[in-house]
Amino acid sequence: MAKKSFLDFEQPVAELEAKIEELRYVQTESAVDITLEIEQLSKKSQQLTKDIYSDLTPWQVTKISRHPERPYTLDYIHGIFTDFVEMHGDRHFADDLSIVGGLARFNGQACMVLGQQKGRDTKERTLRNFGMSKPEGYRKALRLMKTAEKFKLPVFTFVDTPGAYPGIDAEERGQSEAIGRNIFEMAQLEVPIITTIIGEGGSGGALAISVADQVLMLQYSVYSVISPEGCASILWKTSEKAEVAADALGITAHRLKALGLVDKIVNEPVGGAHRDTDQMVSFLKRALGDAWRQLADLKPKELLERRYERLNSYGRFTDTKAVK
Repeated sequence: MAKKSFLDFEQPVAELEAKIEELRYVQTESAVDITLEIEQLSKKSQQLTKDIYSDLTPWQVTKISRHPERPYTLDYIHGIFTDFVEMHGDRHFADDLSIVGGLARFNGQACMVLGQQKGRDTKERTLRNFGMSKPEGYRKALRLMKTAEKFKLPVFTFVDTPGAYPGIDAEERGQSEAIGRNIFEMAQLEVPIITTIIGEGGSGGALAISVADQVLMLQYSVYSVISPEGCASILWKTSEKAEVAADALGITAHRLKALGLVDKIVNEPVGGAHRDTDQMVSFLKRALGDAWRQLADLKPKELLERRYERLNSYGRFTDTKAVK
C-alpha cells in the first residue's frame, strides 16, 4: 500500500493507521489471525476521521485543499471525460504547462475541457510552475474557449491555483490584461460554461477561468480574493496570522454557497478527495451531469441573459441615509 500523508490536525488518525499497518505486517509474517483487531481499529480510524472532519476550521480546510495527494485537473479529465485530445500553446509566445486543456467528450457530448495543473513531484511542480499561470496560459485557455464557441461546444473548467504567477516576466507580457481579457470574453461566450473549484481558487488566477453559468465547489476546496498568507502579510505584516485571515475571508464552500457565489457543493469522501480518488471522480461526474442538464437546452441569448443577471447579483450593500 502507498504510504498516506497526514496533516497536522490528523495526527490521531495517523497514529491509528500506523498501528493498523503494524498489525497487518504481523499477520502477514506470522500464522496469528488478528483480522478482528484490524477491523475494529479500522472502524475506529474511520469514525475518528469523521469526527475530525465534522468540525474543521477554514484554515484546516485550506490545508486539505493543498494536500499533495489531492486529485488534480488531469485526474478528473481522465476519470470523467473520454477521447481527450490535448491542445497546446497560445499562438503568441509559448505553451504554459500550468494550464492543460483540449477537446473531449462528456457522456458522449463533445466539449472543451481545461484547468490548472499542479505537479506531483518537484520536477513536475517546476514544469507546471506550481499551478501558477502566466499570460500565455490564460491566452491558451481563451483560445480553447473561443474554439469551443466556434463549434458550439460546452466548456468545462477546473480551478486549482494559489494565484496567477507574480513574476516580472509575467507582468512584462501583460498578466493583468490577460486575466481581464479572459473575464471579459467569458462573460459573453455564447456556449455553456461549467466551472469546478477542485482545490485552491486563488485570486485573479482563478477568476480568469471561472466566469461561468454554473460554479461547483468541492467540499474541502477554497475560493478567495487572496490567499490567507497574503492577506495576513498585508494586514498584520506577518504570514503567521494566516489562520486568523482564513476565518475572516470566508473562503469555504458552505460560506460561499450561502453568499450565492457557488451553485453547488460536491461532497468529498471521508477524509477528503485524496483518500478515495475513484469515489471523488464518481461524485463529481454526477454533479457535472446535473449542471449540464440545466444548461443544455438554453439558447445563446437566454444563456447570456442568465449569466449577466448572475454576475450582477454578486455582492450586497445597504443604502443608508447620511447622519446629520
